[in-house]
Amino acid sequence: MEIDAFDVDKGEIISCPECGTELLVTGLAPLVLEIAPEEDEEWS
Repeated sequence: MEIDAFDVDKGEIISCPECGTELLVTGLAPLVLEIAPEEDEEWS
């Protein structure tokens, strides 16, 4: 998956076009993605 760090913001949730997994942008330099928490989980 190719993502341009200038096209996303920290805290944004994006979906993987291949598998549909929701990913949370946690860093921009370098770009860091984590699996987004479920909707009923609390954000830290």
